[in-house]
Amino acid sequence: MSLVILIGAQWGDEGKGKIIDFLVKDKDIVVRYQGGNNAGHTVYFKNKKHVLHLIPSGILHPDKICLIGNGVVIDPAALLEEIKQLEQLGISIENRLKIAGNAHLIMPYHKVLDAASEESLGDNKIGTTGRGIGPCYVDKVQRCGIRLADLCAEDKNLFARKLRKNCEEKNKILAGLYGVFPVNYEKILPEYQQYGEQLQPFLVNPVSFLDEAIKSGKKILFEGAQGTGLDVDFGTYPFVTSSNPTLGGAYTGSGIGVTSISEVIGVSKAYSTRVGSGPFPSEMDDQQADEIRKIGNEFGATTGRPRRCGWIDTVQLKYACLLNGVTSLAITKLDVLDKIKTIKIITGYEKNGKNIKEFPMDMSFFQTSKLITEEWPGWEEDTSSVSRFDSLPVNAQRYLSRISELTGVKIGIISVGPLRDQTFEVE
Repeated sequence: MSLVILIGAQWGDEGKGKIIDFLVKDKDIVVRYQGGNNAGHTVYFKNKKHVLHLIPSGILHPDKICLIGNGVVIDPAALLEEIKQLEQLGISIENRLKIAGNAHLIMPYHKVLDAASEESLGDNKIGTTGRGIGPCYVDKVQRCGIRLADLCAEDKNLFARKLRKNCEEKNKILAGLYGVFPVNYEKILPEYQQYGEQLQPFLVNPVSFLDEAIKSGKKILFEGAQGTGLDVDFGTYPFVTSSNPTLGGAYTGSGIGVTSISEVIGVSKAYSTRVGSGPFPSEMDDQQADEIRKIGNEFGATTGRPRRCGWIDTVQLKYACLLNGVTSLAITKLDVLDKIKTIKIITGYEKNGKNIKEFPMDMSFFQTSKLITEEWPGWEEDTSSVSRFDSLPVNAQRYLSRISELTGVKIGIISVGPLRDQTFEVE
């Protein structure tokens, strides 16, 4: 049995799509288990850049099956556009794309609510992408959400009844609380009914589908969106996403049993980044961040927003490894540090004269704490063509070994560039 889960170990954007693309060669099925089209997984296919938002990265390999799990919230228009773009590239999805029938749908009122709510927060904005992800998860928890199975139900009036009721309720909120023009039920109904007809062929029961795959010996790879630092329970709350990118989310967002998983890979950049508001203790000064941002092209794959850049924080990274039961780390973008003369590693936080090595639950902690850092000499050599750990510059080897030592987890994969052949396993 070979079931592997890939976890973002930082604040998202770690390079999960690239690692999925690297690992999928000996897998049969790739499962996306949470998030929505607020995520963007960048993969280079035939040396061209492709950004996937909802469909698992494995779809670029013609013999792989991909499942969008029930933990994902789906914007049907965005999904169908992604399918269209893949087909234009000559990538067939027929009989290869499956979608959980119990996945929830993002509706037009979710996007309007998302934008209105964020705008009302003023300087305290969360930093959402405005794609309706949070409001859709709210409806899921409030038990008034609409699922793909509702849209494709035998009872053709089921979706219409749910939609009408939701539009009435949301319009009261939009008009009364935010002063926003209401959404139009009569316009949404036929639009989404058309989406349902197009998506019906992809619908599956994820529990049955995965159980059958496991029993038949299929090798399965699970991918999430965002990262541990953005987990709604274990991240830097409230500056988080609305779902669980962590290990627990893989179980509840796909329908697999707890005892099925054989390996958990945590993905981390050789430094760290974050998009949007919220605590980011290892953040670099502006000049250093600008340099890293330029070299590493640190702009959101979905939003284009510049990412905040920081040194690698091994307190946060160890926390992610413990939380997710990480069995090995995949370190990406090592090459971005090739020209950096001195590299810092965060090893702890100083608070009231004490060395704190546990990631705090109280986010106000960072307002008065200081960083405890180690400075390591850079290697100042090009690593982009290296394909073995022992061929890396000595200082790069020492840097990576120190990260492994501080987190207590071995490094199993290293990436030294954006292309597929710039990734290698550590023997």
